[in-house]
Amino acid sequence: MAILKTEHLTYRYSKGTPFEVTALEDVNLEVAPGELVAVIGHTGSGKSTLIQHFNGLLKPTDGKVYVDGQDIWESKESLRKSRFTVGLCFQYPEYQLFEETVFKDISFGPKNMKLSEEEIDQRVHRAAEYVGLKESMLEKSPFDLSGGEKRRVAIAGVMAMEPKVLILDEPSAGLDPRGRDQILDLIRNYRDRTGCTVMIVSHSMEDVARIATKVLVINDHKVDLYGSVKDVYRESRHLLDIGLDVPQITKVFLRLKEMGYPVREDIYTPEQGRRELMRLRKEAEKGGATNG
Repeated sequence: MAILKTEHLTYRYSKGTPFEVTALEDVNLEVAPGELVAVIGHTGSGKSTLIQHFNGLLKPTDGKVYVDGQDIWESKESLRKSRFTVGLCFQYPEYQLFEETVFKDISFGPKNMKLSEEEIDQRVHRAAEYVGLKESMLEKSPFDLSGGEKRRVAIAGVMAMEPKVLILDEPSAGLDPRGRDQILDLIRNYRDRTGCTVMIVSHSMEDVARIATKVLVINDHKVDLYGSVKDVYRESRHLLDIGLDVPQITKVFLRLKEMGYPVREDIYTPEQGRRELMRLRKEAEKGGATNG
């Protein structure tokens, strides 16, 4: 059974007014438990609107949203349950930090779940470990931390609620290369350790290729492509045609193909590129030896 599902999901901002805008149109999607799904698309394509439907921040204009098999708008109880089942971390979440200490900030969500003090303490320490925060940092003010550390504290606050689904909107936005790599590694490690379903919105095709198991392409407010990273990146020419970027290594191999070299077009990581060049070299050497 899908952990996340939409049926004919449509959402319009300012419906019934002269300012009505369609943000999503007839979106049908199923996400299996344990997947790490990357959502890509143009600015304004509907990515952020989509993820806000999964924990009830937005109500569909038409269609339905299911979380763990339940229509989240069926009742007040199902809506409340969805907000604990799906943890949503907005872009630049560090701007939402407000408590006196890192511990208190991470514990804010679990406290709202009415958990015992002992359970809250355990969850805070587990979440801190997931994001690589040392014990000594828990009593510090979050405002004394670096930008990357603040980002990790904010993400830990969502992880501490231990949702079945963790959704992050541009989790590496604005970070330097080292901070970006750290955030991506912790997201992948969290998913591997917990089996939690993870969905990230990203503009970086390199980041998507690095950590995702599935890619969802939103174009013109609709699902354009959805499948494995390999299957979606195999459509690299289509991605370029609709104005999306592809990894630099993919562009290199597309160009080599245009120049007449017999290379694959579904190359999206440097390691794949290295193996493909080695294959090409061996075939060339073998052909030379045969001709000789």
